[in-house]
Amino acid sequence: MRAIEIEGGSGPAEALTLVERPDPTAGPGQIRIRARASGVNRPDLLQRLGRYPAPPGASDILGLEVAGEVDQVGDGVTRWRPGDRVCALLGGGGYADLAVVDARHALPVPGGLDFVQAAALPETVCTVFANVFEAGTLKAGETLLIHGATSGIGVTAIQMAKAAGARVIATSRGAEKTQAARALGADLSLDARSDDLESAIRDFGGVDVVLDMVGADYAALNQAVLKPLGRWVVIATLSGALAQVDLARLMMKRIVLTGSTLRARPADEKARLIAAVEATAWPWVASGAVRPPVEATFPLAEAAAAHLRLEAGDHVGKIVLTG
Repeated sequence: MRAIEIEGGSGPAEALTLVERPDPTAGPGQIRIRARASGVNRPDLLQRLGRYPAPPGASDILGLEVAGEVDQVGDGVTRWRPGDRVCALLGGGGYADLAVVDARHALPVPGGLDFVQAAALPETVCTVFANVFEAGTLKAGETLLIHGATSGIGVTAIQMAKAAGARVIATSRGAEKTQAARALGADLSLDARSDDLESAIRDFGGVDVVLDMVGADYAALNQAVLKPLGRWVVIATLSGALAQVDLARLMMKRIVLTGSTLRARPADEKARLIAAVEATAWPWVASGAVRPPVEATFPLAEAAAAHLRLEAGDHVGKIVLTG
């Protein structure tokens, strides 16, 4: 099979190389997927830079989500058959023609979606569900604040929160992104470059949950605009990991501050999460309420160009590799 290897160097052109590797084989409890499309995510950039190694037992190949057809079924697998259209959450291995995955970590591709759209779903939908709805316990009628709202995670979070009956405040950079977040359903879309974020969010009534992908630069803002019993969920630290937290304010407001990663969770926990996503969020996808936009697609051989596009930071939605 073809696969993208990391061969050294920090820049995409130097580090990412298309190679031939032996075809993997599905073991007990696993399926093999013939990949038609694979999502490109920021953790892939970090792994390329040597800052986010694959967890033990995972493929060293980049790629955390894939969509395609099942073409091999391991012993003990009863749900899936060769030819089934699936997308899957991976610990690694998406940047290749074939990917082997725990059969419990796959989801059916909803009718009406092509493989490119499906490949944009598993990592983002699972991340949003685990952090906004499980850790953040967002409920209908509450308000979610999303920083980095036009990223792949952000556009998915806007749509999922709206599908659940919540209100959404989105922050992004520039008029074009602000308009894009509004078009996706944000009730209030703010330009972080020009708007007075704190005043605008306070005037809107404050927030119950923050999905924070920025980190240090927005720590003071989050503490100021969260309502009593608010939940602040950190999933990335693009502006830095060291932030000043007013513990007295957290105590007085009874704010919960938490964070998580997804990739290194145990297989059983990922299976539980996939089942919860299928039960609660997959109907939103099937209905069309959640359809994250795909900003651009690149052939597998052009993975370096896909990384450059993601690093530039001017995208709205997902970037996807095609077979």
